[in-house]
Amino acid sequence: MSELFGTLSDGTEVHRWTLERAATRVEVLTYGGIVRSVQVPDREGRTANVVLGFPDLGGYVTHPEPYLGALVGRYANRIAHARFPLDGAVYALEPNNGPNSLHGGRAGFDKRVWAAEPVEHGVRLSRVSPHGEEGFPGRLDVTATYALDASGALRIAYEAVTDTPTVINLTNHSYFNLAGAGHAGGYELRLAASRYTPVDADLIPTGALEDVTGSRFDFRTSRKVGSGYDHNFALDKGVTATPEEVAELHDPASGRTLTVATTEPGLQLYTADHLGEPFAPGDGIALETQHFPDSPNRPEFPSTVLRPGEVFRSETVYGFGVR
Repeated sequence: MSELFGTLSDGTEVHRWTLERAATRVEVLTYGGIVRSVQVPDREGRTANVVLGFPDLGGYVTHPEPYLGALVGRYANRIAHARFPLDGAVYALEPNNGPNSLHGGRAGFDKRVWAAEPVEHGVRLSRVSPHGEEGFPGRLDVTATYALDASGALRIAYEAVTDTPTVINLTNHSYFNLAGAGHAGGYELRLAASRYTPVDADLIPTGALEDVTGSRFDFRTSRKVGSGYDHNFALDKGVTATPEEVAELHDPASGRTLTVATTEPGLQLYTADHLGEPFAPGDGIALETQHFPDSPNRPEFPSTVLRPGEVFRSETVYGFGVR
């Protein structure tokens, strides 16, 4: 089901698509591919929205930097010094995070209006990112399909093709609050990652893959999340053809659980310590499935290069339950 959600200053209409199946109700916006709401029950059967969002379009336009629920690209996370080499050329991007490029630049995928069409139990968004958009090479034809499976899990599947060698890294930037309100630092997290990528003061990976054993980065056994995380974890499974479960987040108070399965090799844990009004620091936890930050400048990391004739595919599944 689709309905008008708002109109941008240039007159462009933004629509809201509502998906319902099993006990899950999801709202997706054509602006930024945003997951605005995910309604699921707690252990007592009481339903609440478990992702942070704004009540109207103006909130997203006025407060873009948290990337609430957004489809992030062309390149999720950071590229150092807003430049990267590819096939003997160096491409300069739009710096929007100090000297670095973050989440695709100043006008990334999160600030674009996508075309939409219905699919079974979901909606498919599409757009063409022209050659040179935010400095990235190649015309990129992208689709993102949001659908609910029989269990009520939200599946987000991305596909893209290019006419020129380029780099691509897509994710969804939802902030989960499994209680529906309040601070999320007391949630318990299990994460199947034996290593993470340490970062410098600008949150750019140093290139190392560090063992989590004995450190605050060890979530291989479920424990409280706390705060102070904006780090990429190297998932033990690596890149896979189909989604494999890599994480579980649990709110002991409501009983709600979130499981994350993905084809991606990395996951960014962000505890939202810098969220501002109308939210408070720590009000949500982002679990961003991805390739590693700054991979275009790190040949030792899994490659994010897409070439003509290839098809980029990535899929992540968010499952909801109680215990």
